Amino acid sequence: MPVKKQSKGVCAYCEQEISKGGMSKHLAACTERKKFTEESQTGKAASEMLYHLRVQDAGPRLFWLDLEVRGQADLEDLDHYLRSIWLECCGHMSQFSFGRWIEDEISMKRKIAQVFQSGAELRHIYDFGSSTETSIKLVATRKGAPTTSHPIALMARNKPPEAKCIECDETAMWLCNECLIEDNRWGTLCDEHVEDHPHDEYGEPIQIVNSPRMGVCGYEGPAEPPY
Repeated sequence: MPVKKQSKGVCAYCEQEISKGGMSKHLAACTERKKFTEESQTGKAASEMLYHLRVQDAGPRLFWLDLEVRGQADLEDLDHYLRSIWLECCGHMSQFSFGRWIEDEISMKRKIAQVFQSGAELRHIYDFGSSTETSIKLVATRKGAPTTSHPIALMARNKPPEAKCIECDETAMWLCNECLIEDNRWGTLCDEHVEDHPHDEYGEPIQIVNSPRMGVCGYEGPAEPPY
């Protein structure tokens, strides 16, 4: 989806809108996040190494996540999370690899602490036909008690990229797959013009969701975190 403005995201702790470039710095200083981390230290959970990972689509990088992942979680946990929030449509295969070389596959059983100890960039591929690729980089680490019992905590996420209706330039909420596949254009439509849009070869227009897999294969969302 074409967009010219710098991507912004929302901090999960204080709900402020922050630019993509400034989000890491914000999370390091966020007062509300500090409250979460301080409260977690008073619980029963033991301290461990926690990894701040930036995950983003490997194309225009409009879609991105800031995740805090437990060092003892494995790549299978991360794969499950990415499938749930961004990718899952038809049960396709996926894999992690170092950099762009898919031949350098990494076992899903590898621990986060093992994989990111050298600061390497990972590539995740979902679906080897109509693939969706994401890059994963280590931003920072901290030692402390996790803020959740789950292996991954969502710290920030991009706001949905702005889309304009192809008929009237109003905010679009729908995507026509026929426009995308047959006309090779983003057939984004507002609530008014979706009603009389003539294309139906590929079914009714689908609702726009916050995912880099939107419009690919059978993906229709909901693009929500699993926890």
